[in-house]
Amino acid sequence: MIEILPAPDHVVAMRLAGVLSEADYGRAIAETEAKLQRHDRVGAYVDMTDFDDMTAEAAARYASFSREKMGQAGRFPRKAVITDKQWLRVLIEAIDPLVPEVEARAFTSSERDKAMAWASEVASA
Repeated sequence: MIEILPAPDHVVAMRLAGVLSEADYGRAIAETEAKLQRHDRVGAYVDMTDFDDMTAEAAARYASFSREKMGQAGRFPRKAVITDKQWLRVLIEAIDPLVPEVEARAFTSSERDKAMAWASEVASA
């Protein structure tokens, strides 16, 4: 399940829980595209505290969207990921240097407000 969360208009904010389906990911893409139509740059806030997995179809849709936006990485300057899972924190730290235009940080579940504030610190247009 993906729940779209309240956030400043230049921040895509969502909570992922359980096993994500292709339809779930479609809602996330629609929200992201709507924000990108209104702003040159958007921050991202993704609460993965209750995330378990995603279907193969959702993974394929995620991969396709990521490839499509690869040349626009600079439009997503900050990605805040909320998780208490150590493996996910390590993954975020490992991936962060691979895309210099994007700064990704992991925050604990007790740091949600801090994560939203950090993700919001992008120049919006």
